Amino acid sequence: MGDGLRYIGAPERRARLATRQRLAGAARAGTPEEVADALVALHGSDPATVYLAVGARLADPSRTVPETERALYGDRTLVRMHGMRHTVFVFPTHLTAAVHASTSLAVAARERATLLKNMAKAGAPDAAWLKEVEESVLAALARRGQATAAELAADEPRLKERFVYAPGKSYEGVHTVSTQLLRVLGVEGKVVRGRPLGSWTSSQFRWAVAPGHPELDAAGAQAAVLERRLRACGPATEADLVWWTGWRVTDVRRALAAIGARPVSLDEGTGYVVDGDVDPVEGPAEPWAALLPALDPTAMGWQQRDWYLAPELRPLLFDRSGNVGPTVWWNGRVVGGWAQRDDGEIVWRLSPTADVGREAEAAIEAEAERLRGWVGTTRVTPRFRTPLERELAG
Repeated sequence: MGDGLRYIGAPERRARLATRQRLAGAARAGTPEEVADALVALHGSDPATVYLAVGARLADPSRTVPETERALYGDRTLVRMHGMRHTVFVFPTHLTAAVHASTSLAVAARERATLLKNMAKAGAPDAAWLKEVEESVLAALARRGQATAAELAADEPRLKERFVYAPGKSYEGVHTVSTQLLRVLGVEGKVVRGRPLGSWTSSQFRWAVAPGHPELDAAGAQAAVLERRLRACGPATEADLVWWTGWRVTDVRRALAAIGARPVSLDEGTGYVVDGDVDPVEGPAEPWAALLPALDPTAMGWQQRDWYLAPELRPLLFDRSGNVGPTVWWNGRVVGGWAQRDDGEIVWRLSPTADVGREAEAAIEAEAERLRGWVGTTRVTPRFRTPLERELAG
């Protein structure tokens, strides 16, 4: 495009997405671990998203629930923890050290300082008291293996102490020490969410001591995370990477330089790929369809989305905070949305401007049947509801 850089247009970006995001039929994975490795992180703010995102990418989706539970709570090859943008994700366990050092440590320092500041304003005990409670909680958790906040409060009654959190702010409220302390310990990488109290859609989690990992250099960890991200989602612009990581622009630029990222030309400007990934990429041999859940890591993978999402669909598929709802995909583009009704039926609607043809509609219906098959009698309502999802759910 006149700048001497290799141009990667929207069709090739969709081709990369199809295989690297494990969405095309031939690219589907055998295990939840393979899915998480390919995507780097699965959004975990809505517990159901993790399972629905895995199920959409498994060659045999009938094993989605037991295999994902095995990975999360049996083998611990996947871990639910705070990560980018102060959001809960599910990561491959082997990446947790890099995520913690690259992202969580800086957030954790701010969170602990804020907690102590708000406790002081409320006349609550000091940092030494909080440290004592913290050590008692971690010891109790180590003895129990997994426990709810209520169970931990039975062992350490000081967790029941109440104080006014964020006084004077719009989100001011009265919280127990357990609510805020466990959150801080989670961001600090000392505890992680364990098995839920209910089904795979439940958001009530037990807590567990976090698996041990080496302490890494922050800059090196950022380079490692960014390289994994670009292998999964490259090309991506600097703005995409700043948005996804939540890092400062200087951190992203330093990490790009450290891994020797190669600039390429995109419709929206300069993008980056990892060294050795500049050559053209062909798409899958067969066309493909997918029904992806709310907050799916592919739909939320880039800040600049025009190459796979028509602007007119955004008001229907996103809530006011920028959270994406359930999406229907055809050959690398979002072409509509879907929902589950109270009777379990999976319903979907295409954009009037999609004009995808009968082959696409048949493939999308097949994906809806595939989803019905493994979800069964479970009812899934997104945590962040969007206009089209609400309308379709009826």
